[in-house]
Amino acid sequence: MMGKAHLVISTGLTLSALSLADQEISLPVAAIAAVSSLLPDIDEPNSLLVSRAIPKQLIRIFQAVLLGASAAVYYFGQDYAPWNIVMAVLVAVISFLPSRTLRNIVMVLIGIGLFAFGDQFAPWSYIAGSLLIIVSFLPHRGLTHSVYGLAAWTLLLYIATYDQGDAYWMAGGLSYLLHLFPADSLTNHGIRPFPPFKWKLKLRIMSTGTWKGAMVEYLCMGATLAVVWFTFFQDQPIFS
Repeated sequence: MMGKAHLVISTGLTLSALSLADQEISLPVAAIAAVSSLLPDIDEPNSLLVSRAIPKQLIRIFQAVLLGASAAVYYFGQDYAPWNIVMAVLVAVISFLPSRTLRNIVMVLIGIGLFAFGDQFAPWSYIAGSLLIIVSFLPHRGLTHSVYGLAAWTLLLYIATYDQGDAYWMAGGLSYLLHLFPADSLTNHGIRPFPPFKWKLKLRIMSTGTWKGAMVEYLCMGATLAVVWFTFFQDQPIFS
């Protein structure tokens, strides 16, 4: 499924389930549910979550900084010639790498920055930093689309919020779960729940990028909005 479908379906169903379970739904809980609905695709540089957090404009700025650094190394390092030329060329070559690769590099740098300067936001800064660095080296639909990724994320949330109630880790775990089962398992690509075992769970009900797949996504989003309405708004008058 596409990112917007994941966001609507996983977040909507998760918050509805929490409400029916009498869990308190706050803005942070809703935010965790929303982020977790997109989190399995964090290993895809062009996914909705990553492309919004690291937009193309930032990649262009990063390229400009690299080119500026290349010129600075060449100009100020002339006493070390020809090594200044070698380093300048290497830095310049990095700036022309594909945008997907540059986005991964930016993710690693941001992760390192969160570790170095995010003490005041601990443990969230360490969790986010670890995720950014690790997933930069993972193939798409790999570890993050497995039972291991689901368990690790749920455990991290539980450890970080165990003294604040169950709603946080339940929201994150359930929203992440719904991204995998049944959403991505419905597609023709499927998922590998238990790598390195090659067995895939793929029901082939929809094919992403096709009009039939889009119809399935819209139907699922419509059904989700209906569930949300019946859960949160059915007792509210339509006209006041």
